[in-house]
Amino acid sequence: MIIDLHTHLWQSPDQLGAQIADQLRRKFAQDFHLLDAGPQAHEAATEQIDVTVVLGFRSRALDAHVPNRFIAEYVARRPDRLIGFAGIDPTEPGYKQQVRELPDMGLAGLTISPATQGYHPSDTRAMQLYEIAEGLGLPVLLHQGTHYTATSRMDYARPYLFDEVAREFPDLKLVVAHCGYPWIDETLTLIGKHPNAFADISNVIARPWHLYQTLLSAHQLGVTEKLLFGSDFPYLSPAEAIETVYSLNSMFHGTGLPTIPRERLRAIIERDALGALGLKRGAPAPGAPAPKPAAPVSNETALTKEGGA
Repeated sequence: MIIDLHTHLWQSPDQLGAQIADQLRRKFAQDFHLLDAGPQAHEAATEQIDVTVVLGFRSRALDAHVPNRFIAEYVARRPDRLIGFAGIDPTEPGYKQQVRELPDMGLAGLTISPATQGYHPSDTRAMQLYEIAEGLGLPVLLHQGTHYTATSRMDYARPYLFDEVAREFPDLKLVVAHCGYPWIDETLTLIGKHPNAFADISNVIARPWHLYQTLLSAHQLGVTEKLLFGSDFPYLSPAEAIETVYSLNSMFHGTGLPTIPRERLRAIIERDALGALGLKRGAPAPGAPAPKPAAPVSNETALTKEGGA
């Protein structure tokens, strides 16, 4: 079974906020059309994946908002293949109630981004969020940025800051996205220390040299079993991501550099991320109600229900 733990869905990149959207327009220039992460594009790219996790995003500081209802309606189409994580911003009034309502919405986890949301990971508001998530059995994905905006707080993105969180909430499932880039060594140390801390390799896959260094270090430290596969769609398709991982050793053939055992690479691609994070297909969280039927996803419906981006 292949589980893609890190994919995005949006109606427009503008929902990521003007700063991020402008960065993407500059970076991709003439290829901006490749950043189609609408429902049809997402479904086509992930049709060969057994289970796909779809991430929302919210940041008041960036005026970014991919509506959680939009994510919920999309994953409700195929609860056997799709799992939704809500974007939650602890600086937003009512965030605690938003978290409590996620199981009823059919969402199985949540994603936060202290660097782009503007708070220290152990801020009181964040600690209350972790407490609620732990009680509900909702995994928390810590979304790292590979290209931070000018107003982002990079000091709040350091993976080692979540050591306190993992100590305080030992049953909380934590996933550090992008393997904590650029602080990959901190991430590997964190996930090696805490039983319920993991990292996904999304985005790092797009840079083979960084991927090689990451996976080799993880192998040498004995923590590859804590690494989870994620493609970072639409930035990279699941098929491209899988091919890159499997062909990694061949890229460095003849260089004299050590290789990573193929069985380790395969184990990352085929890891049971659902079991590791306590997730189930067709159910948002252990003991939570099954997803409610939803009407077909439409931009108008999602924007009306949650106020737009």
